[in-house]
Amino acid sequence: MSSLRQNVLKQGLPPLPAQSSQPPSANRFSVGRKRDYSVLPWTNYFEEVKDVKSGGNTFRVYLKGNTGTRIVFLHGGGFSGLSWAVLSKCLTNLIECQCIAPDLRGHGSSVTEDDSNLSSEQLANDVCDIIEEMNEDCSPVVLVGHSMGGAIAVHTAMQNRLRSLAALIVIDVVEGTAMASLHTMHQILRNRPQDFESDEKAIEWCVRSGYIRNLESARVSMIGQLKRLETVRETSHSSSNNEDDVQDFATLPTPGRLTWRTNLNASAQYWEGWFKGLSTNFLSVSAPKLLMLAAVDRLDRELTIGQMQGKFQMQVLPKSGHAVHEDCPQKVADAISSFLIRHKIVNSTTSSVQ
Repeated sequence: MSSLRQNVLKQGLPPLPAQSSQPPSANRFSVGRKRDYSVLPWTNYFEEVKDVKSGGNTFRVYLKGNTGTRIVFLHGGGFSGLSWAVLSKCLTNLIECQCIAPDLRGHGSSVTEDDSNLSSEQLANDVCDIIEEMNEDCSPVVLVGHSMGGAIAVHTAMQNRLRSLAALIVIDVVEGTAMASLHTMHQILRNRPQDFESDEKAIEWCVRSGYIRNLESARVSMIGQLKRLETVRETSHSSSNNEDDVQDFATLPTPGRLTWRTNLNASAQYWEGWFKGLSTNFLSVSAPKLLMLAAVDRLDRELTIGQMQGKFQMQVLPKSGHAVHEDCPQKVADAISSFLIRHKIVNSTTSSVQ
């Protein structure tokens, strides 16, 4: 395994496509019945969508459940609130809770005065704004975050504004491995397709590449990461005679195709701020904490010591990729519900009692 792939699998944003050791005829994607890569509507999973306004910003928020503790889900970089669709449905079958899954600034269908400002401070303030707008009765709040969202969940938990925090759950992000893999991020982003001809092709790439391994989740969540191109950028020619400075028109996206909603390359200035000091801050949060990982070797030294001292609970789901909650939604729901019930933060639903 190359060092690049090891780094990707440790923290990865989008993972590199897996190389099959089987001949094409034996590949599981090329035999048997044709797989359905059509879009699944969010209404199959969430009950309602709201546009929450705060100042000049409008945040798209997906909702499931209407009683119990409020669980606020924060997606990873480039993802959207739809990333939590299947998990929210699984979780509300197990415990009494209200699932709140916003599209963060610069992601999904949210529109802000400055979509490019993805600093940890700004994103944490946005999360506090959303919670204050939707939690007027100051009910207990559980923060759940994946990757970048996990880091923002920790930053949010550190804010004095959030006084009703009942628990913190972080999914597959650790400071040590995150910081170590930042230098590979631009290459990872270059290796993925820059546009797709249809929703179906985007979902097919998503599953085949291992970006999201669960077909059902990919069918509902992938579309939240994309936007439709309306114009063609003009070919740019350099004033120099260097042929490498001429942009090839044929490689530019064409109208009607889909491209990524969030320009993650442009957010590079904020990457270090998301993750630096994350382990110390995570351990300093006084609320009950759960860290969910795809592999135990993701732990850095500080978290390893903290885990041995019993400062947080850890759950490893080794058969998942980086998008743990999408790849294994039922297992993640089981782990979250057990954790929250153990700490008396939620109650079981009648249907979940054996």
